Parts: sequence; C-alpha cells; structure tokens
Amino acid sequence: MIAYFDCFSGISGDMTLGALCDLGMPISVLNDMLKKLNLNQTELETKQKKYMGITGTQVIVHTQTTPIRHHKDICNLINQSSLSDIVKKQSLEMFNKLAEVEAHIHGCDVSKVHFHEVGAIDSIVDIIGTACGLEALDIDHIVFSSLPMGNGFVNCQHGRLPIPAPATINILSDVPVYGTNIPYELVTPTGALFASCLAESYGPMPDMCILKSGYGAGTRQLDDRPNLLRVILGKKNDSVLNEKSNTIIQSVGVIETQIDDMTPECIGYIMSKMIESGALDVLLLPVYMKKNRPGNQLQIICLPNDIDRLTDYLLQETSSIGVRYQVINRKVLKRSEKTIQTSLGEIKSKEIIKPDGTIELTPEYESCRKIAEEKKIGIGLVYKTFYQQCTV
Repeated sequence: MIAYFDCFSGISGDMTLGALCDLGMPISVLNDMLKKLNLNQTELETKQKKYMGITGTQVIVHTQTTPIRHHKDICNLINQSSLSDIVKKQSLEMFNKLAEVEAHIHGCDVSKVHFHEVGAIDSIVDIIGTACGLEALDIDHIVFSSLPMGNGFVNCQHGRLPIPAPATINILSDVPVYGTNIPYELVTPTGALFASCLAESYGPMPDMCILKSGYGAGTRQLDDRPNLLRVILGKKNDSVLNEKSNTIIQSVGVIETQIDDMTPECIGYIMSKMIESGALDVLLLPVYMKKNRPGNQLQIICLPNDIDRLTDYLLQETSSIGVRYQVINRKVLKRSEKTIQTSLGEIKSKEIIKPDGTIELTPEYESCRKIAEEKKIGIGLVYKTFYQQCTV
C-alpha cells in the first residue's frame, strides 16, 4: 500500500494521527498502544474540524502522566512494551534521530540528551501512534511532497527561536522544502521526523491507483489555505481491473533503441538477458536508419519500476549511446493458469477471458514440447489432442 503525504500546509504529529484516523485507522489501535506503553493516565479524543469547507480529523491527547524527557527513558519505554517489532524499530529510529540532532545543537553527548517539547507525552503518542497507524493500514511505501516552511518566531523551553526551529532544520537535512510568507510554524520537529525517517522518496504524487484520502486537522486558522494534512492512500498502478469488459489496464514502460553495428548473436544474447532481468516482452524489428543503413530496433516492454535498471543495462552492454523510453497504458485480457488432463498427460495452459465473457484455453508451448519429446510424437499432435479434449 502506498501513502502520499500531501503537506500543502505542513505537517505535525497530531495532524498525521488525524489523517490516519480519517483514512480508517480505528481509535482502538491508539488505545491499545497506550496500554502496551503503560500510559494508563492518558486518554485520546477525536473530533472533526472544518477548514475552507474541508473536514479533517483532529486527535487530542489528555494526560496526567509526568512527561518522560530523557532519551534512554523513551527507548526503555518502547523496548519494554509489547508493541510489534516493526513499530518498535520505526519509533526508535525517529527518537534516535532526534537525540542525535539535539546532541549536535546543544553540544553534548547523545546519552545526556533530554527532550523538551518532543519529550512530552502527546509527542510520544504522536510518534509511536503514527508507527502503529502505518502498520494497521498496511502502508509499506511512503512518498512525501515538498514541505512548506513558515517564518517568524516560536516560543519554547529555550526561549524565542526562529522558524523553522533549529531542531526542525537539522532533521530536514536532504528533505526538499520551500519557503512561504506564512508567519507560523508549519512543520514541527515531530512532522519533520516523519518526513525524514519514514519517506522513501519525495516529489509529486507517485503513479498509483487511488483508493481513498484522509485529512488531519491542525489547530490554527490559516489565511490562504486550509490547515490540513492530506494523506492519499493507493496501490501501485501496475494493473487496474475493468470489470465491465473483463480486461485489465496496466501501466508499462516501453524502451527503444536502434542498433546497426552488433552481430545477431550478441543481440540475441541481450534479448535473453532482458527477459531474465524481468522484461515482459522483447522485440527485434528490422529498420533502415540514416544514410539507408540497415539496422535493428530493439524494443523492451517492462514494468515502470524496471525502466531505470533496464535502460542502464542496455547502455552498458550494447553499442547504443542513447535510448528512448516512456510509460504508456495497455489493456490486456484477464488470464490464469490451468492444467488440462488429456490422454497424453497433463498439459499446462492459459485460461483467457474475452471482453464478452467467453473463455478460451491456450496450451503452453513448453508443456506441449515436453510431452512431444517424452512420447516421441509430433508436437502438432499434442496441440490437436489438447484442443479436442480440453474443457472450459
């Protein structure tokens, strides 16, 4: 499952929890987390807030527990809990990252770091709760948009600090950001941790099939935009089922290059390696090139995620000095594997569903070839037997 964090108004811990709840994470997931952390004097409340006509979910933490501030205390809290291994791992990574940043800012050893605002119970709930929410929603791939930076000053334990806060700036190393004229803190240290530690990539919305979206509400009214975090949930856009016509729409990559100075044997070798490397299909087409030179056009069809790897291989292993590629849609028939019992033995086949719903069976060549060799008969007879005896 892919989650795209659309941070048009920034990101904070409570906004993230709100967006995950809005996506369908039950509040029971967070209440269960509180029990596993033994935060018995902490309760959670959710409510709806509307900004510029868009409703989002806000998660509010109510606690009477003394804030846990030291890095080692938080690590012990996590390690001694019965949370899942993946939640523990993600949570510890974020707190370790924060400890390193705080140690750098204050010029002390990591072991002596004690947290202030982020050490409060609500921030502990935000960080660990987000890890629990990602697990509950089965999110395994996270992409972040660029983050908007506010300006001005914010009051904290150390006094009046510039926005973005020093901790936020250090956490966001290598994360794409852009400036705004909004005189508020748009990205909190907790939100920065999510962008730095959870995101696999940054930029525009990835190629995916959208399932639903959730909005997490902030606490402040902004003049020029709704104070919401939008998280869009989807699946990889490798295939989308069109129920009306029994077809599947897929996104595929198409790679092309012309070659006029390689032997047929070498090109054949490259074609075989392309298939072994995951190409869906490989074609070799005769073409006439500049100055009427005869040559070949090598065309590879592959999954979009394989384009970079396969184009690099072509440039490395062929004489080509440039390749073209694009992502296009294709429509294919639904198909599945089916084994047919015949008088000659079992023959593997494809069961293909036509757009009108009719079903066809097509024998697999390798299965037919194997029977022909074992029975010492012509392969044509194997095909004939299959079509005579197959039943849909």
